Parts: sequence; structure tokens; C-alpha cells
Amino acid sequence: MKTIGLIGGMSWESTTSYYQIINETIKKELGGLHSAKILLYSVDFAEIEHYQAVGDWEKSGQLLTDIAQRLEQAGADFIVICTNTMHKVAPQIQEKITIPILHIAQATAQALLADGIQKVGLLGTKYTMTQDFYKEKLIESGLEVLIPDQAGIIEVNRIIYDELCLGNIKESSKQTYLAVIDDLKKVGAEAVILGCTEIGLLVKQSDTDLPLYDTTVIHAEKAAEWAVNKRL
Repeated sequence: MKTIGLIGGMSWESTTSYYQIINETIKKELGGLHSAKILLYSVDFAEIEHYQAVGDWEKSGQLLTDIAQRLEQAGADFIVICTNTMHKVAPQIQEKITIPILHIAQATAQALLADGIQKVGLLGTKYTMTQDFYKEKLIESGLEVLIPDQAGIIEVNRIIYDELCLGNIKESSKQTYLAVIDDLKKVGAEAVILGCTEIGLLVKQSDTDLPLYDTTVIHAEKAAEWAVNKRL
């Protein structure tokens, strides 16, 4: 079994989901008392969020690169960045390490295409929804990507940072998200990507008839698959 290097803490609530899903998937694959070999470096999210807010992606990239290098030196066989937004600096990190990064958008695109989805809505932080670093991975895979209108982008992003990342789960915010999802459905979305590792804490598949693709679940399950049987 390969050793997974997790970069977590962005936020810590969603990182606990990664740990649980990876181990559940390993147990399902291998049975018995098997569990995942994991090295976890959990960051101080306030530091990362500050660099995001001021647009200093270079500095945040340097910080995560240093962590990835430490995980590689400690014996990780591949890296999993436990957040969507910080995949913006994944190319910068990859240049400085010799082990691969399991990219969350590529894993998500594979899951969508396997289910025959062509047109998909994308929810996430404002960075994930509006910047190319994430969407282009989906588009390169052959998907058509839809995002909310400007008001929707602002509110979806606000709820992530002001509520979900602090562990606050509000029914009113769930209804806001469901309204945004409904709007995406009206303009042709066949499914919606929950493209922030916190959104799955708020919105569940049982809340809507439109298929939801929770990137936390997809990414964590793919990490477990890589650990047990995928050649890197």
C-alpha cells in the first residue's frame, strides 16, 4: 500500500471528512483491519486565507510547497491537497517535488464523464468559480461549465468563508445554495459540482433531485484507489 501525503486544515472540518472517507474506502477495498497509510500536515488556515484575501498566491504556494516537500521527505508516495481553491498553486508545488499531486478537478471530471455528464454547474469559492486554474481542467476534459450570476457568486463565497469554514451550518444558507442550484438547473446544468470541500457539510444529495458531485468524496475515494492499486 502506498502512503498518502495529505495537506489539510483548509478547513480542518473538511479534512476530517478526507481522513474518514479514505479509511472507509481502504477498508471496503481490502477488508479486515486494513486502514490507510497517511501522513497529514494540517496548516493554520488563517494564514492561508490571509494570503488568499490579499492575492498573494506566490506566498501561499511557497508555504504549501514547503509542506509538500516535507511530506515527500517523510515518505509520502503522492500528495493530496485537501481543498479545491489551493489547487491554484498545484503547478507551483509540482515543480518542486518528484511525487505526483492527485488533482481534485481531474478526479472530478473523470467521475462526471464516467456518468455521461456534459454540462455541469460549479459552486465553490469565488476563486474556484471565476478563475481558470480549476475550470480549465474541467473544460480540457470536455465538460461545459456553468457558474452562478454575480450575486450568486458573492453569496456562495460569503457563506463558505463566514459560516462553513467556521463550522456554522445554517438552514437559511442551505436554502440559498439550493436556490442557486435550481438556477443552474434552469440554464441547462445536468449536475452540480460542490467545488469547495466545505459545501458537502451544508448541502446533501437528498436536498435536490439534481445530481451533486461532492469533490471531497470524489477526491478522497480516488486517493484511496491510488493508494491500493493505481500505478503512479
